Amino acid sequence: MSEATGIEQDGERRQIRVALAASAIGTSIEWYDFFLYGTAAALVFPDLFFPEASHYAGTLAAFGTYAVGFAARPVGAAIFGHVGDRVGRKNALIATLVLMGSASFAIGVLPTYATIGIWAPVLLTVLRIFQGIGVGGEWSGSVLIAIERAGAGRRGLIGSVPQLGVPIGLLLANGAVFVCHRASGEGWETWGWRVPFLLSFVLILIGLWIRLSIRETPMFEKLRRSAATARRPVSEALGRNRRDVALTALIRLSEQTPFYIFTAFALAYGTDELGYSEELLLGGVLVAAALALVTIPFFGHLSDRYGRKRVYMIGAALTIVWIFPYFALLQAAVAALAFATIAISLIPHDMQYGPQAALIAETFPTQIRYSGAGLGYQLASLVAGGPAPLIATWLLHDYGPYAVASYVAVSAGISLVALTQLPERSREALSTVGEAAPPSARAPGRERETRRLQRVS
Repeated sequence: MSEATGIEQDGERRQIRVALAASAIGTSIEWYDFFLYGTAAALVFPDLFFPEASHYAGTLAAFGTYAVGFAARPVGAAIFGHVGDRVGRKNALIATLVLMGSASFAIGVLPTYATIGIWAPVLLTVLRIFQGIGVGGEWSGSVLIAIERAGAGRRGLIGSVPQLGVPIGLLLANGAVFVCHRASGEGWETWGWRVPFLLSFVLILIGLWIRLSIRETPMFEKLRRSAATARRPVSEALGRNRRDVALTALIRLSEQTPFYIFTAFALAYGTDELGYSEELLLGGVLVAAALALVTIPFFGHLSDRYGRKRVYMIGAALTIVWIFPYFALLQAAVAALAFATIAISLIPHDMQYGPQAALIAETFPTQIRYSGAGLGYQLASLVAGGPAPLIATWLLHDYGPYAVASYVAVSAGISLVALTQLPERSREALSTVGEAAPPSARAPGRERETRRLQRVS
């Protein structure tokens, strides 16, 4: 190997490390902003922005604005998917970070219903839409900036690093709320809840500094140099790849539905219906998020060894097995048991979320990968993530907790069926997706040749 080649490889390895840091830290900041809203919607928004409604109606209204952000996520995936596939992954990532952080900071200074009346919930909803658009365009870029530099034998692990933004964001959001809740005391509903939102300004600056230091991915640069980028990537993704978009949306039901039940709905359910303290529930979610920092990359690594679909399917099946005992344990009215239940609740989710980035990215060709992966990922928000706490609140009120458990179980069952229809591409070179895979990429014992093809691409 020549000295020049060695320097070039060292530079690329450094760029992989920088890309991983930029994707994980930037995604953590965006998810911090997004999850912060969910926590506030469960704990303070019903009284501050919907005070004239009953507590039940106020909670529904708060979770309704929460769901609006999810409805906006496919819009963000389309807007920034076009930017990411036409202009570049890096430029799209910078834009989403600024949009998301600015909306969150604005929520922190937003007057409540007592000050400006009906305009308070209206403006809250508008800002939530901007949050949804920002995070909707974020995921694809943060994943691709890392995965498009990885070889076939490491994509699961490397793709799981940006996924850590979810538990880190959840940890930061709930941790900020926990600290501010205790520090502000009786001032929690007047000024204490605003502090975590205002911190978004500082986090934006950190995220921008990191993301401006990364280079575009080699795969996209190759497309741009050869003038082979898609002219209308969103239209193409929804045209010739619409089946893949639909399937990648459906496989997320088993991961996204229970996640928002466990991290948002459970806060309202545990305090209002079961009488647990807010700090106990927030503490349990914090431990669950901390565990995910280990379990998500672990299961991403396992998917490199045993295949994406196998690991993902086990996680979806465990979701069905776990959801009914979860509610039974919470209803036992034992604080320590409730804490432990919440703390381990996300493990089946993590089994799916670890390999998910690589599984979805491997489904789409490079020309439309930002758009196709983003649309598939975010369309699930319309029926799973956003509406989940809202649907769960209604089911609990009218039918009881096991109706909520059944809702989660049905979602996981749908995902298991959809998973059987997706190809297993964990051994293939990412550059061959969308083409007839060469025999060397399909043969089970030829991982070394597949990795060589990936490095060349």
